[in-house]
Amino acid sequence: MSVVFHLAIPVSDIETTRHFYTEVLGCSVGREAAHWIDFNFFGHQVSAHVKPEALNVVKTNPVDGESVPVRHFGLVLEWAAWHQFAERLDKHGINYLIKPTIRFKGEVGEQATLFITDPSGNALEFKSFKNSEHLFATI
Repeated sequence: MSVVFHLAIPVSDIETTRHFYTEVLGCSVGREAAHWIDFNFFGHQVSAHVKPEALNVVKTNPVDGESVPVRHFGLVLEWAAWHQFAERLDKHGINYLIKPTIRFKGEVGEQATLFITDPSGNALEFKSFKNSEHLFATI
């Protein structure tokens, strides 16, 4: 069974959102109208709806010494793909919310992670597990 997730997010405007998701992240555009736009977010559907009043400050929680945005979404990439993606972001001069780092070093669940925000302040995490079998491991 193939499963694709759909996520709708608020944004401040279409054009800066289009530029970020297509030029910086490499997503393609799907359907769109005056106040919303769909993106092929690495095989998943992200719908950006213009609703600036729905944007708010994102609260954080401490995780392995970092202040991680509680409300965020993203992807788990293969190890090599994550490093290539981080290089792509560097080439675009992205300001990281949390710069590329290795979290939980030497532990079950060791992972590479980075956090960025889109132009509307939506937090995105891209991560990769050193051992992909540890995605849901607890010990």
